[in-house]
Amino acid sequence: MPEVIAGLEIPGTATVAEATRLVQEMTVPLIYHHSRRVFLFGLIHAHRLGVKPDPELLYLAAMFHDTGLLTPFSEVEQRFEVDGADHARRFLLDRGFSTAAAETVWTAIALHTTPGIPGRMAPEIATTYFGVQTDVLGLGLDGLEHDQLGEILAVHPRGNFKIEFLRAYVDGLKSRPETTNGTVNSDVLEHFVPGFRRTTTVERIVGSPWPS
Repeated sequence: MPEVIAGLEIPGTATVAEATRLVQEMTVPLIYHHSRRVFLFGLIHAHRLGVKPDPELLYLAAMFHDTGLLTPFSEVEQRFEVDGADHARRFLLDRGFSTAAAETVWTAIALHTTPGIPGRMAPEIATTYFGVQTDVLGLGLDGLEHDQLGEILAVHPRGNFKIEFLRAYVDGLKSRPETTNGTVNSDVLEHFVPGFRRTTTVERIVGSPWPS
């Protein structure tokens, strides 16, 4: 029997089960519960928008989207979103998924903190983004059914999410601050890390090697 939470079905595939175990083992409860809520909220947004993402790909994107905050999965210093995206792509390809499916999941994860773009892309990419926005920033929270929301939070509680998530955010970025240039991540470091000041786009343009 498939797992159902608040009327929303978790895909019952072996890959989904493996990804669930992996994220539980390699992250912390904060990230695990957040990731599962992102999937469930993503499904709700899909229903609202009338789009039909592949539920397995949406689930995999949601589960891996923040893994790069806790563990660097690549051998180069890069954005945490790309760390998680690279790991997810390898995970899918190693299990026989098509290149197109792996790239869809990669893009959903790589763009999940980028405003204005993922929401206009493929359903899996858009609904991952909207799910993240709901769980982190409360996008559309007032439009959720009270009972459905209560059931989701009963299974995947938020706890002290705001404070704990910001702590995990900073911990995942403070060793590679230059990767936050030009992203929404830079203001998180500027707020919490003493002495850190993000380089503005104006400074980068004016300070370029061009004479004019």
